[in-house]
Amino acid sequence: MTSEGSDADGLEPGTVRPGGRTARVREAVLRAAGDALAEHGFDGLDLADVARRAEVGKTTVYRRWSHPAGLVADLLSDMAEQSAPRADTGSIAEDLRANARLVVSTLTDARQGALFAAVIAATCDRRTAEALHRFYAVRIGEWSGCVEAAVERGELPVGTDPGEVVAAVSAPLYYRLLASGAPLDEAAADRAAAAAVAAARAGVFVR
Repeated sequence: MTSEGSDADGLEPGTVRPGGRTARVREAVLRAAGDALAEHGFDGLDLADVARRAEVGKTTVYRRWSHPAGLVADLLSDMAEQSAPRADTGSIAEDLRANARLVVSTLTDARQGALFAAVIAATCDRRTAEALHRFYAVRIGEWSGCVEAAVERGELPVGTDPGEVVAAVSAPLYYRLLASGAPLDEAAADRAAAAAVAAARAGVFVR
């Protein structure tokens, strides 16, 4: 993930994966940033407050991240890395159902759901939007393997676009979160997955 500004070595904040004490500081700061985002949203994300929550020096936070958008970028990068791996059930219907239920579980979690809503609401900030786009590119790339395997098994037509299929699963779920306010539950997850599978089998996502 990248953001505006760079550290003393000329590297973008959030692009270095440190070890030892530095890794522990990063973990504490990202946890604190997630808590602050969930509570106050992006507009209320203050680096000094994050440093206080993480019990680290303000200069450490300002030197490494320099701007809230850089901190959000690093947080999303870490979340992508820590997310559960894709399912591998041997069935595209079951794989995408697992994907949909994971999305619902995340969006309805008290902390994670509020955090994602805060980040999405802040996409008027270019750097935050780019960080979010990279996060979803990582997750779609992870789950695209389910579609590729289904094509190899003959479950889906040759030429099916894996990314489009995976995106079609989560799109109606985010619509419920951000637009309609309709319930986000396992029934909604299962319908979203079933619709994506039916469309894929019909060749809708063939490139």
